[in-house]
Amino acid sequence: MIKSPLELRHLETLHALKMAGTLQRAAELLHLTPSALSHQVKILEDYYGIPLFDRKSRPLVLTRAGLRLWELARLVVPQIEEAERDVFRLAGGESGSLRIAVECHSCFDWLTPALASFRQRWPDVEIDLLPGFFPEPPALLDRDEADVVLVSERAPVGLYDEAPLFSYEIRAVLAVDHPLTAKTFLQPGDLAGEVLLTHPVPEVKLDVFRCFLLPAGVSPQRRTNESSHVLLQLAASRRGVAALPVWTFMPFGLDPYLTDRGLGENGLHAELSALGRRGAFSKPYLAEFLKLVRETCLERLSGIQLT
Repeated sequence: MIKSPLELRHLETLHALKMAGTLQRAAELLHLTPSALSHQVKILEDYYGIPLFDRKSRPLVLTRAGLRLWELARLVVPQIEEAERDVFRLAGGESGSLRIAVECHSCFDWLTPALASFRQRWPDVEIDLLPGFFPEPPALLDRDEADVVLVSERAPVGLYDEAPLFSYEIRAVLAVDHPLTAKTFLQPGDLAGEVLLTHPVPEVKLDVFRCFLLPAGVSPQRRTNESSHVLLQLAASRRGVAALPVWTFMPFGLDPYLTDRGLGENGLHAELSALGRRGAFSKPYLAEFLKLVRETCLERLSGIQLT
């Protein structure tokens, strides 16, 4: 019998590399550093005496040897996950609730497919979405009105389970013939006389106001809409300047009438996290929900970094 160094973690690594397309994004998906992930692959490459992927290619390309091992990973990793779900169900952890409070209007673009996958894996878990504005989202957890809340503000350390999802940049989107396109990036004062196009969330909850405009004493006129597509069309017709996360428009690209600029010299960056009650994320179905969210975001969203 061949004594092989091949372990489940190596198969998970190959699975992530194929899915993510880059070493960096695969490492983010597995909560590893790129060097640790590269070390895992090198163990196999040294053992077999052949490269498993082309390190110079972008996106990453597996060699024939790498593809052969990935074929194994593609079969084995899902089967192990399914077996573990069955064991948890036998242990009495097959049912429960997944009530999700969502303030982010654009989140439904990736949350819906993540929930579709989740329903297939955990059909006995009751799912409910709680859209709308919540002045203090963590209070929903305290009152047992939600199991997970998606937030862009960090919670006090130790009070809740917190699972960082991804970080992203918020950029200004404006018509190609707008005078502000003469600037390489925008400062708060540049938006003072503009109509700012945003989703219908209170100013104190929007990073563009909370972290960029209000500290500079700037509060421009505002127009809101729930649809990112509508906000982009308003910007294209010179009805204002939109402030949107890059992942709301990068997958589709900007039409010929639009361009974008950074907010501030170093850009305006934010992070989306999931909060739950203490100990909640140790439940198998909640842990898998968070895993599916990260995988879905990695697959569908451009311009993000898993955290």
